[in-house]
Amino acid sequence: MRQIIVTAFVSLDGVMEAPGGEPGYRNSGWTFKDVEFLPEAYEIKGREQEEAGALLLGRTSYEAFAPVWPTMTEEFAGYNAKPRYVVSTTLKEDDERWPATILRSIDEVAALKETDGGPLSVQGSATLGKSLADAGLVDRYHLLVFPLLLGAGKRLFSDADQDAVKLDLVEHEVYGNGIQKQVFDVVR
Repeated sequence: MRQIIVTAFVSLDGVMEAPGGEPGYRNSGWTFKDVEFLPEAYEIKGREQEEAGALLLGRTSYEAFAPVWPTMTEEFAGYNAKPRYVVSTTLKEDDERWPATILRSIDEVAALKETDGGPLSVQGSATLGKSLADAGLVDRYHLLVFPLLLGAGKRLFSDADQDAVKLDLVEHEVYGNGIQKQVFDVVR
């Protein structure tokens, strides 16, 4: 069985929207505009590429990444070489620049999780991450928590009325720029 790992840049108040400068959000680019860059704070991102067996993306993130990530051969070589899965009920076909298998439901994700292979790494994909968590499919969170309060914006965690989910902090570090690395396993 594969693990599903949700990885995110997140503000202290839980916002994950537009960390890299995506248009349409008033605080777009908050990860690099508002916090000093320290390479060591991003070590986990390189490790994720090495450890992932495949990428699992929502439609919006896939459509944003597909035109860009394939051209970033140095930064995303690991991800570009791995299988990609996009969860969408509306995507008609994958982007030929960055081919992916389209999954039409959370049930199809659950079936994929039951197969052999390395972890499924969820990058970006706020809506998908919430749906996976609500369905009890997330096994681990890799979070880089930024010392910012952003207010409005897409949030990492669902506001669904559900039972408490216990998390086990398995790795953490604080960097000189205030970023905190937090790795949590979901306790079952």
